[in-house]
Amino acid sequence: MAQALTGGCLCGAVRYKVSGDQIFSGRCYCNDCRKTSGTGHNAVFAVAEQAVSITGKLTDYTKPGGSGQPFTRRFCPTCGSRIAGVGPALPGMVLITASTLDDPEKFVSQMSVFASRAPSWDRPPADTPAFPEMPPPQ
Repeated sequence: MAQALTGGCLCGAVRYKVSGDQIFSGRCYCNDCRKTSGTGHNAVFAVAEQAVSITGKLTDYTKPGGSGQPFTRRFCPTCGSRIAGVGPALPGMVLITASTLDDPEKFVSQMSVFASRAPSWDRPPADTPAFPEMPPPQ
C-alpha cells in the first residue's frame, strides 16, 4: 500500500487524508478543468472513495463533464479551493486536485487528456502520453 497522502484547502478549513493506492493520475486540459483551476490545466489523481477521509465543509457544483454525465466538483466554501471531483463516469473513485497536497512533489502525472485543447502557453509535457481527447476505457 502507498504511503498516506494529506492535503487541504488554502484557508485550512478542509483537510483530507488518502490511505490507498492511486488508480491513475494526470493533467486535464478540458475547458471545465482550465476554468476551475484558473490556469491551463488541472492536475488530479484518482483514488478509491473508501480510501479518502475529508474533514470540513465542502460545497458542490455539478454539471455535465466530458462524458456527458454529471460531474461534481467539491470545493471549500470559504476560500474556493477545489479539493475533489466525483461522477458516475468514474464509479467508486474520487479525483483529488494535486495542487492541494501538503507535499506537491508526491504527485507524478501519468498522462495528459484533452491535450488538443491545451493553450499554447501551457502545453502537455513531452515525457508522458498525451491524448487529444479522453483515452478509450481500459
